[in-house]
Amino acid sequence: MSEKKRIIFHVDMDHFFTAIEEKKHPEFKGKPVIVGADPKGGKGRGVVSTCNYEARKFGVRSGMPISRAWKLCPEAVYLPVNYELYTKVSSKIMAILRKYADKFEQWGIDEAFLDVSSKVKDYAEAERLARQIKLEIYEREGLTCSIGIGPNKLVAKIASDFQKPDGLTVVKAEDVEKFLSPLPVRKLLWVGRKTEQKLRAMGIRTIGDLARFDPTVLAEAFGVMGTQLYLMAHGIDRSEVEERGEIKSISRERTFEEDTADFELVFKTLEKLAEEVHGDVLEQNLYFKTVTVKVRYENFETHTHSRTLSFMTNRLDDLNKTAKELLQVYLRPDRKIRLVGVRVSNFVHGERQKTLV
Repeated sequence: MSEKKRIIFHVDMDHFFTAIEEKKHPEFKGKPVIVGADPKGGKGRGVVSTCNYEARKFGVRSGMPISRAWKLCPEAVYLPVNYELYTKVSSKIMAILRKYADKFEQWGIDEAFLDVSSKVKDYAEAERLARQIKLEIYEREGLTCSIGIGPNKLVAKIASDFQKPDGLTVVKAEDVEKFLSPLPVRKLLWVGRKTEQKLRAMGIRTIGDLARFDPTVLAEAFGVMGTQLYLMAHGIDRSEVEERGEIKSISRERTFEEDTADFELVFKTLEKLAEEVHGDVLEQNLYFKTVTVKVRYENFETHTHSRTLSFMTNRLDDLNKTAKELLQVYLRPDRKIRLVGVRVSNFVHGERQKTLV
């Protein structure tokens, strides 16, 4: 008796941060919108977190320095990152997705894999289910998503990016190699810029080129990764959809617009970051025991300093007091600070905490 074929969804929200901002501010519709650091008229520091498709037409991309984004598109609407809002919306969307899946795996704030193998009997049913999911997300949250459907996580992930925004791409098991073959090799998971350059130097530009390449030569050039690349080029991926492990830490950091020795500003920034971290702690119903601060000086020298408390807590006062004490040692009048950050870790979930006190 042959094993049941898997059917996997990859759901990817479209330009998530900016889509939420557009829903909140309908007047932004049709305008280029960029969420990230303050551009300060082209002199800002930090990067673009997300931009909408109108901004992408100007060449703006996530991860790009905000100063470069300003040069490309000074007329865009620039907004700060509102993690609290985006996390709330994310939680609602993940709750919708989770109920449709046999197995569920969240990826970051705006992506998830769903194993729906026992929910549908074939790809036609899978497509109908995907349309139902898209409709529910749109009706409840006013946001669009793109869904890729395939026989494994690798193919589903690539498929979800194929027809963005608001896309739905189905790749049946028998069509996998035909679908992958013409795509740039960079579309494969884990192929970054350096790997792409190395592959190009070997004459490999598309996934099809990679699939036809001698696997022993790939293994010599990339080690174990070479064999993995060869398998991926043939659409082979046996990894399971599974719940991620428990949260290990929650952190926030901020790069100052200008390196600063204004310690009142540094403390105020630390307080703001602590508030954001504390909001996440409460939302996840966690108690923490370890607090860490991070400081980067103007010469990029970076330090972290941690303290483990003698008690579990979820109080903002405890976080603020500990973080400020840890920061104190790094405040020197002869050294300007470029970045400050705060992290909490060593968690117990609130339900367990009740049994411990």
